Amino acid sequence: MWTSFKRTVRSGFVGFWRNAFVSLAAIFVMMVTLFVVGSVLFLSQLLNVSLAQIQDKVDINVYFTTDAVPDEILALKKSLEALPEVEAVTYISREEALIAFEERHEGDETTAQAIEELGDNPLGATLRVRTKETSQYEGIAAFLDEQNATTPIEKGFIDSINYDTNKGAIDKLTAIINAIERVSFFATIILIVASILITFNTIRLAIYTSREEITVMRLVGAGNMFIRGPFILQGIMYGAVAAILTLLLFYPITLWLSDGTRAFFQLDLFQYYVQDFGHIFLVIMGSGIMLGMVSSILAIARYLRY
Repeated sequence: MWTSFKRTVRSGFVGFWRNAFVSLAAIFVMMVTLFVVGSVLFLSQLLNVSLAQIQDKVDINVYFTTDAVPDEILALKKSLEALPEVEAVTYISREEALIAFEERHEGDETTAQAIEELGDNPLGATLRVRTKETSQYEGIAAFLDEQNATTPIEKGFIDSINYDTNKGAIDKLTAIINAIERVSFFATIILIVASILITFNTIRLAIYTSREEITVMRLVGAGNMFIRGPFILQGIMYGAVAAILTLLLFYPITLWLSDGTRAFFQLDLFQYYVQDFGHIFLVIMGSGIMLGMVSSILAIARYLRY
């Protein structure tokens, strides 16, 4: 068995170097496939970061009446934080709301004079609620309405909720996120399948050049595994070499794109490549080896039929 294994490995290396031109062609095509796989990883990361930033800017504000008791507001804040769909709840006191209002209208003498004439702070406290998914805001708004209806105060202590005002923007953002995720998924599947088919045909061409050798091996009684072994090893070598070259290619590309992605997406693509290199290496190398091995097994199957 050990002797057979050594012969298989030797035959695989010999076939790899002997058909150098075909090997280079197979490696090049597999590099295209693995480049698509790697690009999908980077694009997914950019998309996730961008969507997370957009979602962070979308929230709903709960405005309370001026006579609402802070303890009741904080109790509601605690109830909201206990909900699994809530990401964060920020409490803004009446004093903080007034300071923020004055900062927004700094230089507006009419507004400043109106506040001064009132004598008292006309603003109530605010809770700023952010959910994990934009589609969950409607449920939060319903929960707040229910809590306001059950309060012992006759008219409730919630003055208004800006969900209805932001509903159009929230629904539009949710639809955009869902559409981008669907399009990205289908585009990725199509690109990967196309690349796999091209790789399969390229390796099949490499095996086709050895069809006479396969025929002779079968005539002298060689088993299917002995015939298949060198070609499987060649496929693995194609994938491994293509993966290494693809990883090397991504180094200057991500370095070149890092300034642009940092400015536009708030993500340094080169830093992501370096920090998550282990994960990227496993995905690309594993994809290359599996692609080469499976393609070789399928491509040689036709020559092993009785």
